[in-house]
Amino acid sequence: MEQAGPRPREATAMSAPDPATARPASAYRVPAQPGVADVDRERGIAADGTAAARHADTGPRADAGPRADAGPRADAARGEHTHSEVPIPLPRAEGRAVVQRASVRGQILDALRAALAGGELTPGEVYSAPALGERFGVSATPVREAMQQLAIEGAVEVVPNRGFRVVRRGARELAELAEVRALLQVPVIMRLARTLPGDRWGELRPLADETARAASSGCRATYGEADRAFHRGVLGLSGNEQLLQITDDLHRRTQLPLGGGPVGASGSGGRVELMADAAEHIALLDALVAGDLEAACCLVERHFGVGG
Repeated sequence: MEQAGPRPREATAMSAPDPATARPASAYRVPAQPGVADVDRERGIAADGTAAARHADTGPRADAGPRADAGPRADAARGEHTHSEVPIPLPRAEGRAVVQRASVRGQILDALRAALAGGELTPGEVYSAPALGERFGVSATPVREAMQQLAIEGAVEVVPNRGFRVVRRGARELAELAEVRALLQVPVIMRLARTLPGDRWGELRPLADETARAASSGCRATYGEADRAFHRGVLGLSGNEQLLQITDDLHRRTQLPLGGGPVGASGSGGRVELMADAAEHIALLDALVAGDLEAACCLVERHFGVGG
């Protein structure tokens, strides 16, 4: 019986893709990020850039387990419809919004928080992850993850089969949040005022000056970041990480606009209000550096509205 000889190299070599039909993976993929496989799967692109099966699989899955995103509850959290949404301004390149950091989810979360603080996302309106993702130039996956984080923070709520609704804030809720912030921060700041030397407080001068610069812009979102950084710097002197996490979450909640309508990103009235708040930072820091406890106590209570 004749033995089979070695197969020709041409028979075993893989045929090269047709350059006329092959499309580079970079045309479909977003920058490297956690969960990039999910992004590729949603766009129908495999890790090597070739076409991959979408969510409607044609055969049994290798893991043979239930899909984590299957079922009506997951679909409700996703939200696949667009409902008269207001565009979010983002950096643009060649007419399309783009992301610029490796952490797509983190960048989108920051942008959404700024849009909420600035009133660009209107209280009571519903926004879908796919539509927002298109404006960001990414898939719906990182947008959905960011919106779910905002839902945990209480900024938005899930609307079944539609997307996420921006929560309407009432004046009473904001007043209650401000009261809780005062109960946590005023005693800590005054304890630190009695124990820390003035030069330690002087280290926070750049943070206070930054709040004044941010306030002069009249942009509430910009000021909100500088304001939170200053308060984190003050409370960071306590060395209590749990306090920092709790107060930072409370601070974000107090920055959200009321439900009566969007907050103007700029304007004389808003600018005056922000500059007055920043001036209190500088005055408080001056009193703490000088060791004037009586003045510091009055300033910190006024800043948090204690007894007002």
